[in-house]
Amino acid sequence: MKRRQVLAGAAALAARPVLAQPAIGGASKTLIFVPTTNPPSYDPAFNPAQATRTLGLMIYETLYTRDMRLNPHPHMVEGHLVEDDGKRWTMKLREGLWFHDGTPVRARDCVASIKRWMVRDPAGAFINERLDALEAADDRTLVWRLRRPFPFLPNALAKTQPTPAIMPERLCGDPWKQAPECIGSGPFRWIPGEFVTGSRAVMAKFEKYVPRPEPVEYGWGGYHVKVDRVEWRIIPDAATAAGALATGEVDWVELPLPDLLPMLRKTPGVVVKRLDTHGVFPVLRPNFIQGPTANVAVRRAMLAAINQTDEMTALMGDDQEGYRAPIGFFIPDTEAASDAGMELMRNPPSAEAIQRMLKEGGYNGERIVFMHPTDPPAYDVLCSVAEGAFRRVGLNIDVQTTDWGTVTARRISKEPLEKGGWSVFPSGFPPVDYANPVLAGGLRTNGKDAWVGWPENARIEELRSAWIDSADPAEQKRLAAQIQLECFNYVPYIPLGQYLPAGGWRSNITGQLRGPAPVFWNVEKT
Repeated sequence: MKRRQVLAGAAALAARPVLAQPAIGGASKTLIFVPTTNPPSYDPAFNPAQATRTLGLMIYETLYTRDMRLNPHPHMVEGHLVEDDGKRWTMKLREGLWFHDGTPVRARDCVASIKRWMVRDPAGAFINERLDALEAADDRTLVWRLRRPFPFLPNALAKTQPTPAIMPERLCGDPWKQAPECIGSGPFRWIPGEFVTGSRAVMAKFEKYVPRPEPVEYGWGGYHVKVDRVEWRIIPDAATAAGALATGEVDWVELPLPDLLPMLRKTPGVVVKRLDTHGVFPVLRPNFIQGPTANVAVRRAMLAAINQTDEMTALMGDDQEGYRAPIGFFIPDTEAASDAGMELMRNPPSAEAIQRMLKEGGYNGERIVFMHPTDPPAYDVLCSVAEGAFRRVGLNIDVQTTDWGTVTARRISKEPLEKGGWSVFPSGFPPVDYANPVLAGGLRTNGKDAWVGWPENARIEELRSAWIDSADPAEQKRLAAQIQLECFNYVPYIPLGQYLPAGGWRSNITGQLRGPAPVFWNVEKT
C-alpha cells in the first residue's frame, strides 16, 4: 500500500515556519498542549468527542473514576451502600467539593447532572430503564432505587464519553443543548475570556480544589495540580505542530503522526513515549434510516470490503506494536472478546464476491455520502483507505471532506441525502467501553433512542440484557459471542482496528500518568 508522505525529511520539517506567537511558558508555569483536534464543545455530557472528553476531565468531576486497569473507584463520593438485593444504592458525597463559581456541590446538582447525562448516553439510558427514582436525600446523599439490580453502576458512572459530568443544577437544562456555561468542580477552571474557537482554550488551576488523600493512578486518587495554567493550542497541520514541539514553542503534542516520530525522537529535548494504555477503537458508523446504508446487504458489503491491516498500516506505518488488526466488535483480551465470526475479517471475500453480494442485496449504485473529516489527521488517513476499498467493490462513494466539528453537528440530522443527510462517518470509540456489552454505546440498537445512525435490532438488545442479568462468567462469554455474531449479521458499526499512538513532549515536562486519556494533574514543568 502506498502510504501518505507528510514530509520529505526531518530537515524539511525543521526548516518550515511554526507559530507566529512567542512561547509563554517559563516562570509562569503555563503548560502549552496541542490536542489532536479542536474540541467541538466544552460540555462532555453533551458531546462525546475525544477532545471534549479530554477537556472535560480537567474541568469536571464524576462520582466515580477509574484506575489504569479500568477498575472503578469512588471519586466525588466517599463510597456507597448497596441494599435491597442490589436495588437500592446510597452514595455520600465527600466533603470539600466546590464549583468554580464558588458554590458548594450538592446532591441535587449531582442528581440533575446524572439525569441529563442518562438522556444522552446509551449506558445511561440502560440504567434509566431500570430506575424507579434517583433522589437527593440531603445536600450530601444520593439515593438510587432500581426496579432491577445493576451491579455495573459505579463503572457506568466512571464513563468519559459521554461523561456523567457534575455541574450546577441551574445549568442542567435541555440535555440536547450545550450547557450555557462551563462550570465544573475539577482541578482546573475554564477561562472564557481567553477562549478563541479553533485557536486556543485556557484552563487555570482551581485554588479551592481539595484532592482526595490517596496516591494518584490515572483517574483514581488525589489530583494535585503542579502548573498554574494549561493552554490548549489548536494546530491543525501535523507537521507544524511537530515543528513547534521541536523548537520548544509548545510543550506537549498529544498524538504526533507516526511519520513524524523518527524526527522527533532524534530532536534534543523531546521525549516520545506511549502514555495511552488502550488507544483508540476507530470505526465507521452507518446511517440506518436513510440512504443505501439502511440496506443491511450494503452494510455487510462495506464490512467485508474493509481490510483492517491496510487501515492500521496506513496510519501507523511500520510500528506493528502500535496497532491490533483484525479485531471484532469488542476489544481483544477483554471479558467479551470472542473469535465468533472472525473468519470474515481474517479471510475476507474477493471484490467479485462482494459485488455479487451487493447485486443480490438490491444495491443499484445509489450514492453513499461519506463524511470525511480531515482533522484529526488519523481520521483523514483511515477514511482515505476505506473510500478506496469501497470503490473497488463497486460502491458509489460521494466523499464530502470537512472538519470534525461539522461532522459532529451534521451527524444528528435525520434528513434524506438530497437534503443534507449522510450515510457514514468515522468515529473513535474509547476501547475501555468495549470490553463488555454494558458500556459499549455503539452496540445499543434501540432505534430512535440509540446513538446517531439509530440502529434497531431487538436480538442484540435481548442478548445485552441477558448478559447484564447473568452472574455466570461462562454464560456471559457465550452471550458475548452471540452478540458478536449478530453484529456481523447486522453491522451496527464497521471496526477498523485498534491503534495505540505515542505522544511527544519536551523533556522538562514530567509526571504524566499513563491511562486511556491525557490528564494534567501530577504534571510538572521545570
